[in-house]
Amino acid sequence: MITRTARARYEGTGKAGKGWISTQSGVLTDQRYGFGTRFENEPGTNPEELIAAAHAGCFTMALSFALAAQGIEEGTLETTARVKLDQEGEGFRISRSDLQLTASVPGLAEDRLRELAEGAKANCPVSKLLNAEMTLEVTIG
Repeated sequence: MITRTARARYEGTGKAGKGWISTQSGVLTDQRYGFGTRFENEPGTNPEELIAAAHAGCFTMALSFALAAQGIEEGTLETTARVKLDQEGEGFRISRSDLQLTASVPGLAEDRLRELAEGAKANCPVSKLLNAEMTLEVTIG
């Protein structure tokens, strides 16, 4: 079993509060977040952006491993994840994550690539964690 950690600190409250996020690996160290970075596009990060990065990375790696299991040794995969935050009553919820894959995998039929991509979307650990609607758009190129 592998456990990864992140830490968030928030000083103050609500819109006036300021927060910082750090990760175990150190790739994020006291990265700024708060109301402005989440809802007003100020510099810094936010939970939805981090979830989008996690989903894009997890899906792309899962597809890479599925391709390797097919004996494929080369190709390029690039995925964008768009995570949507919707207002729900007085609060918010993450309602969906839309994956957009651009793939170049020489020697693999397009329908087989799409099948493997759908499997990766359904089975990557982050997809399994998210209880949100997900779509997958594949561009072969």
